Amino acid sequence: MRIHLAVLSLFATLSPLLAQEPSPAADLERMALAAREAALDNLLSERESIEAFNSVIAAARKAGVSEQAILEARFLFHVDRREDEAIAAMLPEFLRQRDRFRLEDSAIFGVTDDWLAVVEYVQATDSLEKGDRDGFKKHITEAFWLSPRQAAAFTPSIERLRLEEAMRSVRIDFTAGYAALDSGSTVVLRDLMKGRKAMLLHFWSPRSRECEASLPDFRKTAVSLHESGIAIVSMLPPGSPGLLTEARAMVASHAGESCGAWLIDATDNSIGRDLRIQNLPAMAIVGSDGGILFNGDPTDQQ
Repeated sequence: MRIHLAVLSLFATLSPLLAQEPSPAADLERMALAAREAALDNLLSERESIEAFNSVIAAARKAGVSEQAILEARFLFHVDRREDEAIAAMLPEFLRQRDRFRLEDSAIFGVTDDWLAVVEYVQATDSLEKGDRDGFKKHITEAFWLSPRQAAAFTPSIERLRLEEAMRSVRIDFTAGYAALDSGSTVVLRDLMKGRKAMLLHFWSPRSRECEASLPDFRKTAVSLHESGIAIVSMLPPGSPGLLTEARAMVASHAGESCGAWLIDATDNSIGRDLRIQNLPAMAIVGSDGGILFNGDPTDQQ
């Protein structure tokens, strides 16, 4: 009984101490942790501009975010902005960090293989920028092997390479004619190219929300390029009368502006099929010889 009473007495003595407020040191540690977490959140979400992102990086370093996490955030920033050249330029940093990787310092990876897969992806991107097809295939294959879950991130680079290779043998036939969206009369591409140094082909559909949202930006681009000697042609996929009615209504809002020709792609001699257009909107730049200078998403930095 005496032991029990002694224990109870000890707890009674300690209770006021246990209920005291945390020490200043503990408060400071909690505040520092909260500041690091906030800085890391900003680091992973900032996409407005490189200037804004660099400011966030500086704040993250000041808050004590690890260089490993900052490197990962920089990688995601350039991936989301489709800046392959910037990703390739980071290769020396990734190679230096490859064997120093600490899972506990990572901001986005749950297993080491995911990190190693990204290192391979950066090497693949570097090979792609240098035109090293064999090197690209080697590193991108290893990236898939290490982390199949990141396939969605790896696939665009593969599609880009295969599309570029396919476009080398494509030549646009400027003698081909396509129906005008407003009148249905035939318009020959050669006539649109007179006095022009290149042609921008804009593939779109009124039933694509992304196309509808991007039309104001396209209008500004079209006016600027038209003034710079570029022929502008918007190609609508062949479809039902209802699709044509919707397209005419959408185009009517841009009447009177230098947005170029609005044509309907052919079913048999489809220019969209030749260019392997699968997602809308899409753009292609065609040289005066009919060769393809660019084919891809309108937001691509190229």
